[in-house]
Parts: sequence; C-alpha cells; structure tokens
Amino acid sequence: MKKFTVIGLGNFGFHAAKALFEEGNEVIAIDTDRAKVQAIDPYATEAIVLDATDKEALRSLGLEEMEAVIVSTGTRISISIMICLYLNELGVKRILAKALDPDHEKILRKVGATEVIHPERDMAIRVSRSLSRPNMLDFIPLSDDFDLIQIEPPQEFLHHSLKDLNLRARYNVHIIAIKKPAPKGFVLVPPADYEIQVGDILMILGKSGDIKKIKVLM
Repeated sequence: MKKFTVIGLGNFGFHAAKALFEEGNEVIAIDTDRAKVQAIDPYATEAIVLDATDKEALRSLGLEEMEAVIVSTGTRISISIMICLYLNELGVKRILAKALDPDHEKILRKVGATEVIHPERDMAIRVSRSLSRPNMLDFIPLSDDFDLIQIEPPQEFLHHSLKDLNLRARYNVHIIAIKKPAPKGFVLVPPADYEIQVGDILMILGKSGDIKKIKVLM
C-alpha cells in the first residue's frame, strides 16, 4: 500500500485525495479550512486541520516517507512556493504542485517541485484532442519505470473475466483498453465482467518489472 499526502483541499486537491484513497492507498489530507477537512474525512486515512506553511508542523508528519505529496493551495502563489521549499528541505522525494501560470511553474521547480500540474490547461488539451481525434488514444506521459504495451492475451487469460483474473492484485498491472477484431471495435476501460476472447489485443499499463511478469506467460 502506497502513502500520499494532499495539501490544499479545493476542487483539485479534494478529488485527487479521494481518487487516491479509493484506489486503496493511505492518504493524509491537509487544509487550514476545517469544513474542507471534514468533507474529505470519509475519503482519507487521516484528515488534518494544519497550516502547511509551518515547517515544524510538516516535519512532525513524517512526509519524507510518502510516495508523493501533492500541493494544491489555491491562488496565493507565495503559499505553494513556501510549502514546496519546506517539503524539499524535509526530504520529500516526489512533490507535485499545481501552478497558476508559467512563471509560477518556474519558481515551483526551482524550490523543489519535481512535477508541476496545470489542471485547466491539461484538461482543455485532453478534451480538444478527444473532440478532434476521437479514435486516438489519449496521450499518457510515462516515466522510465512504466510501460504501456499491446499484447495478445496469454492462453491462461482466455475465456476468463477481468474480475476472475484480478491482474491488479496478481501482477500490479491495469488493462486500460482492449482492441477487438474488426468490425467489433475497441473497448476503453473494460468492465470487470469482460471476458477475454481469442483475437483480443490487450493494452496493459504497469511498471516495467511487472509487465515482464506478463510477458513471461506468453
């Protein structure tokens, strides 16, 4: 189980924390607004009212042990900059910060953000691509540790449902789409009861080492 922290529980931070929690991760959710903390409480391992510009308060949380910390603190640029600086000094290895504009992004990177997010811009690009190129898979930026591959299903997968195969638990990989033989088309995010058939092409996302475990079966 991975551990994450989300600092700032506006719309982006709330949904990021909720999604991580629903994926089975441990999530610490932080905000100075008690109402926001109470709202996220059912979707977090721990929800805390805390001023993240207090370095000693951050230190007490042991954030250096987190897989990643997401910083999403609204429109006050100075706050996100200070928090990223403190997280970097505390040894957090992966810091994702929401930026308001390109200059904000430059500063965030200089003070320690390892990844910078522009939610509105990125979503606008995705929506525009889906409208202009509806048959094209959305672009997925992968790190060096991850692969996205297309394979024919191993013999032992045939005529079994995705629920029965339970690939996420067994191999820590995800089938994000299935290409069907023409003219049946394409199944994006197949349901758990989907049964794999001869002729299917599986599009699998996962860490390189876990993908290799699937390849060995072929």
